Amino acid sequence: MDLTAWAPQLRERLLHTIRAAMRAQGRSLSGGQGRGLTLGVDTAVAALADVAADPGHDLSEARSVFRRLGATEFHEGHRIDALRGVLSLGGREMWAYLSGQDLPPPALYALASTLFGLVDTLAGAAAEGYLREQEQHARDWDTTRRRLITLLVQVDPPSVTVLQAAADAARWPLPDTVAVLSVDSTDGGNLARAAGHGTIAAVINDATRMIVPAPSTPGRIAHLTAVLKGRRAALGPAVPLASARESYRLSGRALRVLPFGPGGGLVRCDERLFDLLTGWEPGLMDRYARTVLYALSALRDPELETLYAWLRAQGQVVPTAEALHAHPQTVRYRLRNIRRVAGELLDDPDARLSLQLALQHRFRAGEGRLLGS
Repeated sequence: MDLTAWAPQLRERLLHTIRAAMRAQGRSLSGGQGRGLTLGVDTAVAALADVAADPGHDLSEARSVFRRLGATEFHEGHRIDALRGVLSLGGREMWAYLSGQDLPPPALYALASTLFGLVDTLAGAAAEGYLREQEQHARDWDTTRRRLITLLVQVDPPSVTVLQAAADAARWPLPDTVAVLSVDSTDGGNLARAAGHGTIAAVINDATRMIVPAPSTPGRIAHLTAVLKGRRAALGPAVPLASARESYRLSGRALRVLPFGPGGGLVRCDERLFDLLTGWEPGLMDRYARTVLYALSALRDPELETLYAWLRAQGQVVPTAEALHAHPQTVRYRLRNIRRVAGELLDDPDARLSLQLALQHRFRAGEGRLLGS
């Protein structure tokens, strides 16, 4: 079917209708958008004429044009739904014009099939261009923000100029204070979006690292706790921006060495500093406890437990007995045996501290009955 005679009128009708629709969307039709509209209409009308005349016509050139138009839509900040709406409107307008012509029903049916098949093809090409550009932009955005996070947590702090340039590229206003979250996850983008409030994230060393600006803002930690429910996550301390690496190191170590329940959850490093200190290097506290307690190897477990309770009770017999659920006289008897073995260690404040830490580690590690609290 030859549509050449109708092409100029169809073109003008399409331009008029789509211009009105785009103005209603608040778009400017000057410059690039105006040229894109004209190019799209001209390409669609020409493609319809070509396919109507030859159903096997190669549409690769028309598809290429609409892929570029889809990419342009993304860069100009329009949603893909708006793009689909314009293309759908264009298809309906073309059909309204053609169905108003004096065509026999068989020819009209054939033309309808050709038209709506073409509209689907061009709409698919435009969506492909839009989504491809969106995906590339997302990769670029992730790279930009990963670079910023890497700068913040690297060993040598970057210069103010370098950090500001990276923050500008990532469109991230530099806050005064931050906290770094380490999460047992590789889904950084979704977690950052759920956290909101300017939180950015990147996967570094197989864990998601989230930079939380102004973490002391009321409600911020409660919101993060809800977002991270069911995940193993450690929140580093709030620090000045220049000290972000400190928060990063603490949260990362906490994720590796602190115990989590079966349901995961958020632990705060500031509330677990002693556990972090004693567990920083796996195996080190085991060796420390063995070394310190070597001098007491002649003592039995009940006597070691009594010594631990006595040290915790600051040398008071009655509180020691209460902690052990034992009679004070039993405690005194055991202490005499302990003093025969420990000797001057019990009179040296530093030695007493070492003994208490070593015994605490032993009991917490499950090598004896854990005392209350």
